[in-house]
Amino acid sequence: MFAADTLQIWFTFAIIGLAVVSYVSERISMELTSVLVIVALLVFFEFHPLVGETGANVLAAAALLAGFANPALVTIIALLVIGQGLYHTAALERPTRQLAFAGRRHPLLTLSATLVGAGILSAFLNNTPVVVMFIPVLSALAARLNVSPAKLLIPLSFISILGGMTTVIGSSTNLLVSGMVSQVGLMELGFFDFAVPGLLLALVGAVYVGLCVPRLLPEREPLASEATGVSGKQFIAQISITPDHPLNGAEPIAGLFPALKNMTVRLVQRGDMAILPPFEDVRLRPGDYVIVAATRQALTDVLLSGEGLLTTDLPASDEDTSQVLDASGAELTLCETVIAPSSNLIGRRIGQSGLRTDTGCLVLGIQRRSRMMRGRLENIRLEPGDSVLLLGPRSRIRQLRTNRDLLLLEWSAHELPDINLANRARVIFAATVLLAATGLMPIVIAALAGAAAMIPAGCLNMRQAARAVDRRIFLLIGAAIAMALALEKTGTGQMIAHAVIGAVGGSHPGLVLSALFLLIAVMTNFLSNNATALLFTPIAASTALELGVDAKPFIFAVIFAANCSFATPMGYQTNLLVMGPGRYKYLDYTRTGAPLIVLLWICYSIFAPWYYGL
Repeated sequence: MFAADTLQIWFTFAIIGLAVVSYVSERISMELTSVLVIVALLVFFEFHPLVGETGANVLAAAALLAGFANPALVTIIALLVIGQGLYHTAALERPTRQLAFAGRRHPLLTLSATLVGAGILSAFLNNTPVVVMFIPVLSALAARLNVSPAKLLIPLSFISILGGMTTVIGSSTNLLVSGMVSQVGLMELGFFDFAVPGLLLALVGAVYVGLCVPRLLPEREPLASEATGVSGKQFIAQISITPDHPLNGAEPIAGLFPALKNMTVRLVQRGDMAILPPFEDVRLRPGDYVIVAATRQALTDVLLSGEGLLTTDLPASDEDTSQVLDASGAELTLCETVIAPSSNLIGRRIGQSGLRTDTGCLVLGIQRRSRMMRGRLENIRLEPGDSVLLLGPRSRIRQLRTNRDLLLLEWSAHELPDINLANRARVIFAATVLLAATGLMPIVIAALAGAAAMIPAGCLNMRQAARAVDRRIFLLIGAAIAMALALEKTGTGQMIAHAVIGAVGGSHPGLVLSALFLLIAVMTNFLSNNATALLFTPIAASTALELGVDAKPFIFAVIFAANCSFATPMGYQTNLLVMGPGRYKYLDYTRTGAPLIVLLWICYSIFAPWYYGL
C-alpha cells in the first residue's frame, strides 16, 4: 500500500459509487459509463498522482489501461470466438437434439440435471472451463425447448460458483487461500476440509437459484433470434419427393407425418390431384410434392438436420434443372425479401418469374399476410407485399440491395452453419476445455489457441470472428480492473476492512465472523475475488488470534465470501462469460445475486458458530 491522501481515497470511493449507480440505472449505456470511468481515473491520477517508492506514479495511464491486456479479458474474448465457431458449424446440433428429446418429456428434470451436472463438475474442475462447456449446450437446449436463454445462463454461472466452494481445487480463490495459510504455517487445508459448510451453502444456494433466479430474470430473445428475425411467421414451402428421398414411402400416423416436425402439411400434390388433410391411407411416392407451412426457424432446422428432407438443390419448376448453390455451407445465407409495389414480378408465377436466374438464389418459401395459400410453390402468383424466403451465396444476397423488384430486409440475412465442419469445431472446443481443465495449459493460452485454430480450420472467417467480440464486455472489464486497481493501490479497501473489523473487534466471535463474511462478500464484487482473498486472509487470521479462537472458520469465511461474486457481472469470469449469450444487463446480476449473497451470509453466520463451537 502507498501513502494515498484523503482526496485520492474519497475520489476512488466516489467514482466507484457513481459507476455502480450508472450501471444499475442504465440511463447511460454500459459502454459509455465504462469509458467515462476510465477517462475520469486517467485524468485525476495524471494531475494528482499516487507516488510509489520509486517516485513513479503507480496509477499512471499504463497501469490503469493494463486491464485491456488482462489475461481474463483475452480469455473471455477468445472463448466468445470459439463459441461463434460452434454456432457457425452447428457443432452441438445433434447432442442438443437428443437432450431436447428428453427435455420435451421431462423439461424441468432435463434442465435441472444439466445444471446440477455443471455444479458437480465445478467442484473438481476450474469452474470457468465448465461454464464454457455448458453455455452452448444450454443455449441450444433452450432454443429447442422454447425457453429464453436468459432464464438459464445466470443460473449456470451461479451454480458453477457454488459448486466451486466445496473443495480446495474448486476455484483459483480456494487454492490461493490454501497456499497462503500453508506458506505462513497457519494450517494445511485438505481436499475436503471445508466440504461440510461448503456443501450446506451450495445446497441452500442451489435451491434459491433453481426456484427464484429464473423468476427474477426477464424473458429475452437471444441475439441470434433477433438478428435473423426468428418469429412465428409461417412460410409456405415445398418438399419434392424423389426416389431416394427420406419421405419416399412414408405414411401418416393419425393424419400427421412424424418426420415433418414443427411443420403443418397443407396438401400433397400428386400430378393434377391435390390431396388435402386429413391424410388417410396416403403413402408418399416419387413425383409427389408436399406443401408445408413452417416458420423460418423450422425450415432452418430441417436444412441443418442432415436428414435430406429439404436440400439446397431443389428445382424451382419442372423444366428447371437442379443446382447446387455453393460447396461451402458457411457461404449460404438465408434472408427475407418483400415484393416491391412496382415490381415486374407481380402477377408472375414463381416458377416462371426468373427469380433463380436473376438472383442466383432459391425460393424456399413464401408468406402472404392476407391468406394461407395452397398449391405447388412454383404455381403461386406473386403479389405486392409478399414475403419471399431466399437461400443463396452471401455475395448474391448482397447484390439484392440494388434489386428494384425485391426489397431485401437487411436484418433478416443469416448465414447458415456449415455442418460439414462441425467435427473440426468439436475437436477444437474439446481440446480447449481439456487443456484448461487438466491444467496442462493456462486457460488464456488454451482459449487463444482454440480461437486462432477456428479460422484456418474453416469454422470461421475473420469477419465472423470479429463479430463475436462483445464491446460491452471489453469495456466493462477494462473499467472494472481500473477501479479495482485504484481501490487496492490507494489503500481504500484495506482502510474499509480495518474500520469494520475494528468496530466489531470486541464483540462475540460469531458476530465478528458474520461481519467479516459480509464485508468480504460485498467487496469481492468490486475487487477481483483473488485480490479480495489476498487482502482479507491475513486480516481473518489475525482477528481469530486476537479473539483466541480457532482460525479455521475465519479462513473458511474468506474462501466462501470471496466466492460470493454474484451481484455484478465483473465479479467473476463466469458472470462475464454468460453476459453476451444471455443478453444480460448489470441490474440482472444485482437483482438475482444480492439476495443470494444475503442468504449465504445468514446461513454461514448461523451454522459456523454452532459447527465450530465459537
